Amino acid sequence: MEGHPVDVEVSIAQGLPSFAVVGLPDLAVQEARERVRAAIQSSDEQWPMRRVVVNLSPAHLRKAGSGFDLAMAVGVLAACGRVPQERLRGLCLIGELSLDGAVRRVRGVLPSALAARRHGRRAVMVPAANAHEAALVEGVEVLPVEHLAEAVRFLRGESDLARPPAPVAGGAAVASDEADLADVRGQSMAKRALELAAAGGHNMLMTGPPGAGKTMLARRLAGILPPLEPEEAFELTGMYSVAGLLPEDRPIVSERPFRAPHHSISTAGLVGGGGGLPQPGEASLAHRGVLFLDEVAEFRRDALEALRGPLEDGTVTIVRARWAVTYPCRIQLVAASNPCPCGYFDDHVKACECLPGAVAAYRGRLSGPMLDRIDLGVRVTRLTREELFGAAEGESSEAVRERVAAARAVQAERLAGSGRTSNAEIPPRELARVCELTPSARRASEAAVDRIGLSARGAHRAIRVARTVADLAGHGSVGPEDVEEALWYRFLDGPR
Repeated sequence: MEGHPVDVEVSIAQGLPSFAVVGLPDLAVQEARERVRAAIQSSDEQWPMRRVVVNLSPAHLRKAGSGFDLAMAVGVLAACGRVPQERLRGLCLIGELSLDGAVRRVRGVLPSALAARRHGRRAVMVPAANAHEAALVEGVEVLPVEHLAEAVRFLRGESDLARPPAPVAGGAAVASDEADLADVRGQSMAKRALELAAAGGHNMLMTGPPGAGKTMLARRLAGILPPLEPEEAFELTGMYSVAGLLPEDRPIVSERPFRAPHHSISTAGLVGGGGGLPQPGEASLAHRGVLFLDEVAEFRRDALEALRGPLEDGTVTIVRARWAVTYPCRIQLVAASNPCPCGYFDDHVKACECLPGAVAAYRGRLSGPMLDRIDLGVRVTRLTREELFGAAEGESSEAVRERVAAARAVQAERLAGSGRTSNAEIPPRELARVCELTPSARRASEAAVDRIGLSARGAHRAIRVARTVADLAGHGSVGPEDVEEALWYRFLDGPR
């Protein structure tokens, strides 16, 4: 996510013909020797039959990926006198080479272009397939190339490159008509909780029998979320670029992500990791959006527990023996669960067939510390016949989204300059200032600590939700009715 400049130094000396790459390269960089040699020969250039050594400096920084190919090839040609070295001053080269000399698309071009600008580079030469992505960075010239021979001719001054594409501004997409909140019958309390979650960026847990509408509600959350701010879209685009998930026809991520991994996912798949360079997991790919865990009690216990830190810190740090990688993870967690293994505990129509011990074990799959990080808990009940067939159509996603956007605008103004954008991100030390409680609201909050056993974290989260309730109602300060509604959504005994 954060680019670092790497100087590609090339030495061509007397000795038996060989090609060595040093500077802590990984396997992909080591394999570049064959790609670079074949690409140079395919571009009608002569490979030097001498000892060639490429050093990637600084040597203490591990080099990973195939993005060094283009710089290594041009460096070899410059050391041979085939490319003027003065043309390379202030130039950053990024790209993978195929054996025929074509310059292929690589990951992480946006963070690299940002780093090039930050370190005073005048231009970046990138694969033509990455040109839209690099063009998002203002203040640095973008030089798109499709073939090594094209890059060599340009550096010799023999030809010009095509103009880079104009930067494409990102706009926020809204939900389609197929996922409108108006389709949800009944469930007024659940829809209210969904609106609060969207307005304040709060985590949410829904429990209820199968077919009650938990998944349907969760998937309509994307349609009422506020649009991405330009800075958020830029940050998210960098994440997807690093992960290799940025579509070629869409240079910037313009929609808040909605990630819904299957419950069989591993811990590394959920929070990040894997062999070699640790990759971002589903939690990071949901940055600035929604991570939906359907049937959350079926997820691995260790995977769920691994989310506890990211939910608090907004980042995921993956530590390996020689390095540590940090990915942003400012997510909104939405989970859905049945109340028991069969799904019909406390259902008024169908009797539960689970033994008491099985119900307790099922509820225990969500630990107390994990539940304490849930801001809103709501029970989604079975619809009655009248609600299913006779209830009038509810509010549309567009109407709810307007209220959510207005509440988020108030929060953004209140939190301006802090780097935070929603009530869910307010740190504990700022709660007294940002969430101003009336005397009666303060008494209600204090009484809840003893009455329902709120922890310090739970009390802080309830106050943040109360601030969101007040924002939706247009209240300047948080009143007792706001606190009472926030406390109504606190889960104290797990899924029920």
